[in-house]
Parts: sequence; structure tokens; C-alpha cells
Amino acid sequence: MRKHYVDTRFGQVHAVEEGSGRPVLLLHQTPRSWDEYRDVLPLIGKEARAIAMDTVGYGASVRLDVPQTVERFADAVEDVIDALGLEAPVLVGHHTGGVVALEVAARRGGGVAGLVLSGTPYVDAERRELVSKKRPPIDRVEVAEDGSHLMELWNRRRAFYPEGRADLLSRLLADAAGVIEHAEDGHLAVNAYRMEERIGLVEAPTLVVCGELDDFSMPDVPRLVEAIPGARAEILPGTGVPAVDHHPDDFAARVLAFVRDLTATDPLR
Repeated sequence: MRKHYVDTRFGQVHAVEEGSGRPVLLLHQTPRSWDEYRDVLPLIGKEARAIAMDTVGYGASVRLDVPQTVERFADAVEDVIDALGLEAPVLVGHHTGGVVALEVAARRGGGVAGLVLSGTPYVDAERRELVSKKRPPIDRVEVAEDGSHLMELWNRRRAFYPEGRADLLSRLLADAAGVIEHAEDGHLAVNAYRMEERIGLVEAPTLVVCGELDDFSMPDVPRLVEAIPGARAEILPGTGVPAVDHHPDDFAARVLAFVRDLTATDPLR
């Protein structure tokens, strides 16, 4: 895997890539980094140019001193696409990354060859109200001198992770600790996004995937499929929110099968 930086309008964005061929750009959930795709990259890289970038404000990418928005995340993604000369990439996004990928696809129309939405919520007025009034913050904690805020974050996230896989939760905590005062920003940006006004602009062939144990996003799978013409869904068994790094083999296989189908249908895309 090759690590490098890309110049954007905001500053430098960190990216890691492996392989060659059709570009597949991978976007992570909040408050992760490219590391969410650490085990997926070499698998997709066997057949494509797999690129995982750190969203602006997260990982090793530039920090911003303005409130985060999905639109701003998407601006940086578009800058990366243009700077790296990624012609008609396949966009893959998980949770927050899925919402960002959808916004990029809505903007670029036929310039996106395919779209994979993983564990992606359908954000409309009903969900915005529900989340803002009834769901407590997931990753926002007050920093404590004794470090107890890290245990608080661990305990908040533990229910989303499978038993016996403290290694996966440790990876999330490492990413969150690096941006601890802004760990919740991506969630706030997603909940402010008006997806219902943007999703109709998506032209790219779309695959919606979701872990069967992902109670946050599973209810929205039918709505995403209905809203995007031609979209189809696949459910990932035995996993939930951390589907990408929990079952990287299955996740990568679904993405590669989708990419192969795109190539078979339209070799030029």
C-alpha cells in the first residue's frame, strides 16, 4: 500500500492506495480514517485501483476551523478525484462515507461509474427530527484529565462491536482519540444533510449493502433502493455497523463483484 497526500482547496488530504485499473474510491464512517479499509484495500487492489482517503477533518487529513458539512466533505472528495485524475470512479462509502459518496454522485452524474452505499442512512426530515431530539451523541465526550473519557467512548461504542473483537474497537478508539473534540462532527453533518433533495440526482448504478445487525441503517435499505432507479440491495450476514473491518473478505467480494458487473455491462465506464 502506498501512502501519500493530495492537495485540495482545504489543504492536504491523506490517501492510501493499492493496485491498478478502474479507480475505486473508499470513504470511511465517522470518526474513522482510511484504516477502516486497511484489510479491504489489498483485496480490492488485486483487480482495481483501490484508494482510501481520510475525510477532511479526520485521520491525517487537514483539520478545518469551520463546522463540518456533508457538502464540504464532498468538496474535498471531488478535489481528490480531480487531482488524481480518477476517470469515472466507483465510489464506496460506509455510514458517513456513504452519505458523502451519494452527494458526490449527485453532483457528478455520469462522471461516477458506480456507487456502493454501505450501512448508509436515508436522511430526511423525519430522521433529522428523530436523531436531533431522541438520539444521544455517539462519540461526543468531554475530555477528562484522567483519561476516563476514552473509557466512556469505548463503552458507548462497545454494543456495536462483536464480542471477542476488542481489536476492532481499539482501531476505532485510536482514530477517535486523534480528533476527540470533533469526533461527533461527522454525525452532526450527516443529520443536517437534506438527502431527500439530492438523492434523485444520482445517475450511477448503485449497490446498497448493509450488515444484518446494523439496526441504525438496516431500516433504510428499502428506502434507498426505492429512491435510486435500478439500485439493488445485498445484506451482509453476521455483522453490523463495523461490517467493513469485521468481515473485510465479504465486503471486498461484494464490491469487486459489483465492479465486474459494471465492466461487463459497459467496459468504457
